[in-house]
Amino acid sequence: MFLPDLLKGKKILITGGGTGLGKSMGKRLVELGAELVICGRRQAVLEETAWELMAAAPGPVSWQVCDIRDPAAVEAMVEKIWAEGPLDALVNNAAGNFIARSETLSPRAVDAVLGIVLHGSAYCTLACGKRWLAEGRKANVLSIVTTYAWTGSPYVVPSAMAKAGVLAMTRSLAVEWGPHGVRLNAIAPGPFPTPGAWERLVPRPELAKEFETRNPLGRAGEHDELANLAAFLLSDRSGFITGEVVTIDGGDWIKGAGQFSFLDRLSTADWEAMRPKKS
Repeated sequence: MFLPDLLKGKKILITGGGTGLGKSMGKRLVELGAELVICGRRQAVLEETAWELMAAAPGPVSWQVCDIRDPAAVEAMVEKIWAEGPLDALVNNAAGNFIARSETLSPRAVDAVLGIVLHGSAYCTLACGKRWLAEGRKANVLSIVTTYAWTGSPYVVPSAMAKAGVLAMTRSLAVEWGPHGVRLNAIAPGPFPTPGAWERLVPRPELAKEFETRNPLGRAGEHDELANLAAFLLSDRSGFITGEVVTIDGGDWIKGAGQFSFLDRLSTADWEAMRPKKS
């Protein structure tokens, strides 16, 4: 689909790049010639992914352990990366989410999602952005959001709040930093099954099946489809696109807003049965 050197010479950081969609995007970016840096909180996972990607593709892959909820940790990570050469692009992919009736949410539960998705994305974007602007370097930020960033959705309210904030950041900085040659865009994926996330969001097989097939195309997305879209938006071939959010959900949101509205069929007993058991 793309020239094999589409991203040659690009150094790209993916937050949450050790697993799931971050890992899938990273694999594709390396295949297309990028130098990849992945970050996350679990060193063993990052190491395993880095070696796996380097074995499958020709480009260099490095990793940084970082809790992006901590601004000092983000600053230290970015400084360390820059010491070995500046980044050309950032992918704000790290996320946290779970389903819950909103009246049951504790402040800690709300903060857990906002800290990763909204604050972490902002910390990483600002840490990179101030360096790009100071150096007069053209660069690119791609953030993973969701269609309920603009439609809203019940049962995932902290995620909806956080993703809406990331989308607002994307559009705002696209205007503010555009004159400096820094582009910002977002992708809003629909159902792309990943281990871990699916168990938290659609913990029963019948719910997963409906979530994955209710869109007009009647199927879940394939990771390569999202990875190819990310590669295009990170490449110079999309150089006139900024401040945009591209939806890749099989037409789901235009069929019915609010991705988790179908959970209203669950009874109180169902909700109680799905609550994490205290160890």
